[in-house]
Amino acid sequence: MVDAFCATWKLIDSQNFDEYMKALGVGFATRQVGNVTKPTVIISQEGEIYVIRTQSTFKNTEIKFKLGEEFDETTADDRNCRSVVTMDGDKLVHVQKWDGKETSFVREIKDGKMVMDFQVADRRVKHYQEES
Repeated sequence: MVDAFCATWKLIDSQNFDEYMKALGVGFATRQVGNVTKPTVIISQEGEIYVIRTQSTFKNTEIKFKLGEEFDETTADDRNCRSVVTMDGDKLVHVQKWDGKETSFVREIKDGKMVMDFQVADRRVKHYQEES
């Protein structure tokens, strides 16, 4: 259930994030900032609406959604996407589509940490986050 994800998570480790941002078309200067930023992700529930807030010294973002319902999203790197978030077993799956492209984030809880597996084209990245 989504309840397992409802907490405040702090990034502790990231692998291949620069390659992922390159695949998204993120410029060099923004990638430099993105590579050193350690965002805090706050996942909460307000009735049947879920909220994911990402806070960092670079930029804060917030999305609100109902599971399985498409919504408009503007990303931290200013892409305008049509997105949908679903549960697949014990994984929270977030898919973004824009300009004929697609990326996905799969969040799961492993050993008390939230692991995010990002993928765009053939590029993958893993973020490891712990509750704060």
